[in-house]
Amino acid sequence: MTEKKRFALIGCGFIGQVHAANLAAHPGIELAMVADVDRARASAIAAQFHSQAGEVSAAINSDNIDAVLIASATPSHAELLEAAARAGKAVYCEKPIDLSLERANRVVEKVLPLNAKITVGFNRRFDSSHQQLKRQLQLGTLGRPELIQMVCRASELPPLSYLQSSGGQMRDQAIHFFDLLRWLTDDEVVSIGAMGAALAMPAIGEFGDVDTSVLIMQMRQGGLAQLDNTRRTGYGYDERISVMGEKGLAESGSQSPHGMTLYQGNTIAKPGLYPDWFTRVQATYYQHLDAFVRYLHGEAVADLPGLLDGIQAQAIAEAAVKSLATRTFCPVGLMR
Repeated sequence: MTEKKRFALIGCGFIGQVHAANLAAHPGIELAMVADVDRARASAIAAQFHSQAGEVSAAINSDNIDAVLIASATPSHAELLEAAARAGKAVYCEKPIDLSLERANRVVEKVLPLNAKITVGFNRRFDSSHQQLKRQLQLGTLGRPELIQMVCRASELPPLSYLQSSGGQMRDQAIHFFDLLRWLTDDEVVSIGAMGAALAMPAIGEFGDVDTSVLIMQMRQGGLAQLDNTRRTGYGYDERISVMGEKGLAESGSQSPHGMTLYQGNTIAKPGLYPDWFTRVQATYYQHLDAFVRYLHGEAVADLPGLLDGIQAQAIAEAAVKSLATRTFCPVGLMR
């Protein structure tokens, strides 16, 4: 039997609790410690999943911990990532590495030479439908990608308090699709044009954010990509990606939790979409974690997002933010 990897979880907010449940459920993991700046919250989660609460410093430095999962507030990611890597721990870090691309770059430059095993939380790569689309591209079924169209439309607005600290739609929502675009096409975005507005919640315009946006991207190999994002639909969570190449088109489409369609008289009633983003993508968090554990045991996991993936997706997001502000196409800095 393969020895279990002893994980410490740092951060017990909503996503931290999602990770806690997955860590506790995974047969190859021992959830050995739970830490949070709110000790009472850490104690409650530790008790729920039969673990123990500890200080953040202990989670990073204890010899009884093999890996650290960072799900704390975004401003703490960079510092914790660097500290855990220097302590010789494997690290699963929620995105983004930092809201500042400059700081994220500095941390990555320090961490890369340590050769720590690290993954960044772009869990949507592990969606089964997106993975099927990736395999078709790898097989050459479509030929070279020429036109990629992506949709990310959340069903309900997050609270204003969340939006104020999220880093904005480009860094918080669209960034997942910047990563998916790079991963699916094995290509890089070289320039981006963005148009956006605060239509669903005008109040967020006061701090420079948008809730509805359309983006156009030029790829290094010549392909064109389009992404539209909304924070609120009124009809369910809508996520889809289509890739057209010289030989055809493949689509990872929107999905429904129910499969039945009712034909009655002159009407057709079809099932609706998933009610929210989390219900749609919940399973991908476990699949990402499972891939990371297999990687820690020496398996080659091609789809696992690493530090450079985190930085490059963030570089696209930063160029998109600049494009929104200047209303011009902006170049994207390439790390490699």
